[in-house]
Parts: sequence; structure tokens; C-alpha cells
Amino acid sequence: MKMQPALRTGISFNRQRGVAVIMALLLTALAVTLVSNLFWQQQVQIRSIENQRLQSQSQWIMLDAIDWAGLILREDARHSSVDSLDEPWAVPLVEMPLNSFAEYDGVSDATLSGSISDAQARLNLTNLCDNGTINPVEVSAFQRLLAILQLNPALAQATAGAMLSTQASMAVPGGAPQFISFTQVDDLLDVPGFTPKILGVLKDFVIFLPQATPVNVNTAPAEVLAARVDGLTLDSAYALVANRSTASFINLADFTLRLQAYMPPSSSSINEVAVSTNYFLIDGVVRMKRAELQVQALIKRDGMSTRPLWNRTY
Repeated sequence: MKMQPALRTGISFNRQRGVAVIMALLLTALAVTLVSNLFWQQQVQIRSIENQRLQSQSQWIMLDAIDWAGLILREDARHSSVDSLDEPWAVPLVEMPLNSFAEYDGVSDATLSGSISDAQARLNLTNLCDNGTINPVEVSAFQRLLAILQLNPALAQATAGAMLSTQASMAVPGGAPQFISFTQVDDLLDVPGFTPKILGVLKDFVIFLPQATPVNVNTAPAEVLAARVDGLTLDSAYALVANRSTASFINLADFTLRLQAYMPPSSSSINEVAVSTNYFLIDGVVRMKRAELQVQALIKRDGMSTRPLWNRTY
């Protein structure tokens, strides 16, 4: 039986209309997908620009905070030649809104926290090998610290040897030789035997400063005092720190006198300690919306002047 021409025409028309509808739906879906993708890319770009702006603002705020810390340290030097933990600079700044003490455009929801600590409260590993010469007294002090922290004391000599090998003399026409040395605690990972776990134990007790320095007995923890003063046990060092908390050492003679209650005076250690400092660590955290910036900076104070030597972002 033959299909009528009109019926064939109707079926063909319906088929074409169905194909057209499907094509329209596909094109619509494609257009929606493309537009959605464009919107998503735009949102990513906007978020990226906003993150960069927040990061930039955080960095500027942190630079202001470091300058503010320098002002606190200069003011401290104006009134005292002794640095101890009962001074204003040693009081940490708890997290607080920035607009509570300063005006920052567009960052009303930002917070700042931080602290100033005495870098010379730590054992300065630069002392191990300064200007191309290993100091055996300093190696012994580092050995004692490692033993106190239940780490391998042999790492002290290994560190001194590694520092000696890296302090290659660079001839300076008409001047004294200059040396390349370790600059941060993480550099110890280049010394065989050190691991990130060991550095995690050591990081609060050692530091690399630009020059050899004494330990400030007014701020050093018991572990560093026991390492610095040959013959002082850790228990005695804790007792000495407790004694110090009631009254800071006003000078080295005061320290020597009070030290006698815990051990015989050690003349060899007097030249390696102090009651003041020239180097301070600034730790700060800026939180702004979803952005967070953690910075540590090293400030050198020389008389009434201060200058930042480096700052590191974490």
C-alpha cells in the first residue's frame, strides 16, 4: 500500500522540526556552558586579583609593624642599657583589629598579632666558625646543647666543619677577606646528620647572626644557659632562671655573683655572655579576610638606631 504524498510530507516536516528542536537545545546548552565557563574564569580572575591585593596590603602592614617594632626598641635603648624579659618590648601583641590603633584604607577587618624576642637569647652558631677559624669553646657549647636536647652531640663538630668548608675566602682588592657562611637554621640540612625533625627541636634554641655574639643571660632559656656556661647543670639553670624572674641581672658582676650559688664561677664563660643585646627577632601575623601572612624579621639595634637585616615570609 502506497503512502499518500500529504502523509509523507507531514512526517518529513515533523522529523525536520524535531531535528531543529534538538539542534536548538544543543546550541542553547553549548551557549550556557560557554557563558558559565566565561563567568567562572572571570570569578577566578577577580578572586586572584583580590588575593594579590590582600597579600600586597598585608605586606605593607607588616612593614609598618616592623618599623613600629624598631621604634619600640629605640625607645627602650633611650631608657635602659640592659635588656630583660620584664621590659615593654618583651610583651607580645595579642591579636587585635588594625583599626583599633591605625587607619588602613579598606582593611577594617584585618588583625595583627606579633612579638619581639631577643635573638641573642639563642646560641649563635656563627660563633662556631667565624672568619674561617673553628672555635673549640663554641663547639663544646653546641655539643652540650645537643646533649641537653637529647640529640647527637657529634653534630656540633660536623656543623663547624661544614661551615669551615663553605667559608671560602673571596679576595677583595685592598681590603680584608670576606667569607661565605650559613645564614639561617634551615642551612643545617646541608650538614650530614641533620633532619627536619632535628631542626624542629633546635629551632628555638639556635640562630645564625651576621657576626659572633654573646648570649644574653637575662633572656636565654635554661637550656641555652646550661650549654653556654660550662659546668652549669640543666636543673641549676632552671633554678637560675627562676631567680632571674624576680630580678634581672643588672650587669655581668651581678650574674657572676648569683651564679656562684649554683656552681663555682667560670671565668672562661664570662666573656661569652652579656646582659644586653643588639639583635632582635620580630614575629608577626596579619589576617585579612581569607588571607594570612606570617613574617619573621631580624632587626639590628646599634645605639639609638635600628635597621632590619632580613625578613622572611611563611
